[in-house]
Amino acid sequence: MLQTRSLRSLLLTAALFTSLGAVAQPAPPPPRPAFDASLRTLRVEGTGEVKAQPDEAFIDLAVETLAPNAKAAGEQNAKKMEKVIAALTSAGINRKDIQTRNYSVYPDYAPPAPNETEPKLKGYRVSNVVSVHVTELSRVGSLLDQALAAGANRVDNVRFGLARQDAVQGEALRQAVARARKSAEVLAASLGVKLGAVVDASTVAEPPQFYPARFAMAEMASDARVATPIQPEEQTVQAKVTLVYLIEAAR
Repeated sequence: MLQTRSLRSLLLTAALFTSLGAVAQPAPPPPRPAFDASLRTLRVEGTGEVKAQPDEAFIDLAVETLAPNAKAAGEQNAKKMEKVIAALTSAGINRKDIQTRNYSVYPDYAPPAPNETEPKLKGYRVSNVVSVHVTELSRVGSLLDQALAAGANRVDNVRFGLARQDAVQGEALRQAVARARKSAEVLAASLGVKLGAVVDASTVAEPPQFYPARFAMAEMASDARVATPIQPEEQTVQAKVTLVYLIEAAR
C-alpha cells in the first residue's frame, strides 16, 4: 500500500511540474501570412531627397616627424601633438572631441645613388592623425589656423555632417512615400483599375552625400587676424521606397 501511494505521489508531482512548465512557456507568435503571388498587384517606387545645412564638422589633423631612429621620431611627434591638443583645448574644444584616427611608424628611404642598387635609409617617419569634432562651424577656419600654428603640419580632411540626420531621413522617406503613392494613383487611373490596400512596402535610406570642404590656407604671416575661410557644402539625404498595392477592376 505504501509503495502504491508513493508511486501515485510521484506521478502526481511529475504531472504538476509538466503542466506548470507548459503554462510557463510563452505561446509562439502566429506565423506571418505568405504573400499570394496570384493576386493582382501594382508595384511602384518613389524617391525622396532632402538638402540640409550641416551642423557639425570633423577636422583630421596630423603631426608628422622624421628622425634617425623610431624612438626619437616618436618622442618628437608626441611633444608636438601635445602642443596641438593643448592649443585646441585652450580654444574651447573638449578633450573627448579629439580622438586618434591613425598612428603609424615606418622607415623612410632615399632613392639609391646612381652607382648604388639599394635605397639608403633616411630615418623613421611617425604620423599621428587626430579627428576633431566641431559643432560651431564658424570656428573651423580659426581652429585650423591655431592647430597649424601649434605644430600640426598636415590637414588630411575637413568633412561635414548632420547631427540631426534621423529627422532629415524621415522627411526624405515621407517624400518618397508620397511620390510612390502619386505614381500608383496615376497608373491605376491610366489602366482603369482601382487601388486597394498596400500589401508590401520596403525602403532603403541612402546615407548623406558628403562633399569635400572648400578652403584656402590664410597667410598667417601677413595678417594673423585673418582666419582660413571655410565654406560648408549642403548635405543631401535620399530615401527610396517600394510599395505594392492590391488592384481591382474599376466599377
